[in-house]
Amino acid sequence: MPSGNKGKHRSGGSLSLKTSNKMVRKQLYVKQKKEQGKERHEERHRRRKEEAKDPKLREERLANNQPMTIERKRVWDEVDDDSLGVAVDVAELKRRRLEKEEAEAARLADGAPEEDEEKDDDADSMLDSDEENADDDGDAEERMERLRQERAQRKPSIAPSTTSTNLDMTPDSLTRQFPNLFNEEPPVDPKVLVTTHLNGTIHKEAEDIAAIFPNSTYIRRSAHAYGHKYSVREIAKFAKNRGYTILMIIGEDLKKPSSLTVIHLNGEDVPPGPSLTYTIRNYLPGKALLGHGNPTNHYPELLLNGFKTPLGILAAKSMHTMFPPRPELQGRQVVTLHNQRDYIFFRRHRYVFREARATEKNVVTAEGKEMEGMQGIRAGLQEIGPRFTLKLRRVDKGIGRAGSEGEDALKWEWKAKMEKVRTRFNL
Repeated sequence: MPSGNKGKHRSGGSLSLKTSNKMVRKQLYVKQKKEQGKERHEERHRRRKEEAKDPKLREERLANNQPMTIERKRVWDEVDDDSLGVAVDVAELKRRRLEKEEAEAARLADGAPEEDEEKDDDADSMLDSDEENADDDGDAEERMERLRQERAQRKPSIAPSTTSTNLDMTPDSLTRQFPNLFNEEPPVDPKVLVTTHLNGTIHKEAEDIAAIFPNSTYIRRSAHAYGHKYSVREIAKFAKNRGYTILMIIGEDLKKPSSLTVIHLNGEDVPPGPSLTYTIRNYLPGKALLGHGNPTNHYPELLLNGFKTPLGILAAKSMHTMFPPRPELQGRQVVTLHNQRDYIFFRRHRYVFREARATEKNVVTAEGKEMEGMQGIRAGLQEIGPRFTLKLRRVDKGIGRAGSEGEDALKWEWKAKMEKVRTRFNL
């Protein structure tokens, strides 16, 4: 190579334009990478020295250095409506309504006329006559309100979650549409009946899914040539007469679970419903998991994450009623239903608290600070399985599509056009 080419190297631009010699291009590339790495190292070192003097600079940098994911770009419907199918944040909608009511009350208080000191005798006598009945009604309402507040009261956590679902934010529209699912009565212990479609062959997978839910029973549903082919409505009537609260039907495709229908049977003298239909994806049995654990008969703890819209609250409440309200902590089992981009990820783990190793750091909060009282303690997880993903497809008023009647028989149904905008989600 002529020596005159060495003086023609220029910084920047493509290396192929600098020289046609392959060996020289290789040397230039290595030199360029070293210079870039040196610049980044010097920049990090300078920034570290400045942040050591002023810790606020680091907090500002971390606050601004947030990746723009689809979740952060999520859009909401700008409507004052809490019906099914509307993508609104229930907590944010309730906060706006409270602020509006407070502003209206303050406006009326500022411009309200003064009350007369003297009242009519007729009005006084009317109040006196209804005083006893009002006291009785007031005591009952006060007692129910106190019970509701005690159930809704949560103990403060030293590590509060930013994705946990608060079922106390249930909108009034859901309470009116599904009074049997959303009521003030204490939750009852569920009793689940699990079966499959006609000619079902996934008995082992169905038994594994039934083992997730306490107090569940799996019954094979075969279509014998000389046997009676019971319909879903007949099975629901059979289960309701025997004290079952939930009927679960598992569908299959290519010898794998493909769908899950959850039918709430409710109590006596109350028609069944609603029915929620999901599709199952990526089913993986527990034995296929590396280092899996074996389940026990203890009642698991339940974690519901990421359900924010009215439809999400309905799906979370439906799952909530399938587990007993009294988890047995000695079993150290936890079931997680995590909603992300309208996909509900199901996981079941066993946890254990252990001492932290010398190479492990202490547990930190969401702000990045060390958690008080948790120094030297770490939590270990062992997945039990099975593992699968759910996606909500339909919400029917009664027992599925055929067992629902009336104009509002179909409460909600997924359609392909709902995913046209990638930043809008239904749950």
